Amino acid sequence: MDKKRIVVKVGTNVMTNKDNRIVGHVLKNLVRQIATLYEQDVLVVLVSSGSAIAGKEILGEIAITEASKRRQVFSSVGQPRMMRHYYSIFHDYGMRCAQVLATKRDFSPGIHRENMINCYESLLSEGIIPIANEDDAVSVTMSMFSDNDELASLVAELIGADSLIILSDTDGLYTGHPDHDESEKLNKVQVDQNVEKYVQESGKGEGEGRGGMESKIKIAKSTASKNITTYIANGKNPNAILDIMDGKPVGTKFTQ
Repeated sequence: MDKKRIVVKVGTNVMTNKDNRIVGHVLKNLVRQIATLYEQDVLVVLVSSGSAIAGKEILGEIAITEASKRRQVFSSVGQPRMMRHYYSIFHDYGMRCAQVLATKRDFSPGIHRENMINCYESLLSEGIIPIANEDDAVSVTMSMFSDNDELASLVAELIGADSLIILSDTDGLYTGHPDHDESEKLNKVQVDQNVEKYVQESGKGEGEGRGGMESKIKIAKSTASKNITTYIANGKNPNAILDIMDGKPVGTKFTQ
């Protein structure tokens, strides 16, 4: 029997506190859940944001003023720091991980896509957890993902995943602002439902990630339409992934 495959995407807002500093125990909870699934013969690909904020945390303010160049510098410095975190935590669980950086062109039909498939399949076959992120250091406008939610969706399709779990800093999609008493969480959404009307705008600072709820809904619907069940859930819930895999009503589930 084929092993179940899932892609887990964790956003910058999940792994940072109110001061935009990376919180170690959030990463540990994430890895602990992946390790638990690994023992249950579930194959996981992790799509992790955080490199830009990790780099900014190290460098502080820099002299470069152009936004794209600042992002390149922060991400280039922060990416090895993120991998050091993950390598250490996975090692504590007796597991191995690998870094897979990509640009949008790598998913275009042809040799680049075939190479990506070979990379993921080889890593998974050896029990190694691939950790994917955009290659911000070399991405240019035409080869950038809209955000890591898009990258996660493309990876899910690439490896033939059964599910995509998008971890955010909210419990799912609500009928209004999550903090308002009259708002209700939507447990299930079908791709033809008009839930975009519930989206609230949110401002983000530098390094905080590019994906908002509007993007997440678009990606979740698109992915679910390809028969990949997609969830938006709160990554600060220490058991969000395991609860979803156990069929508990956690987050918002998107289906065809």
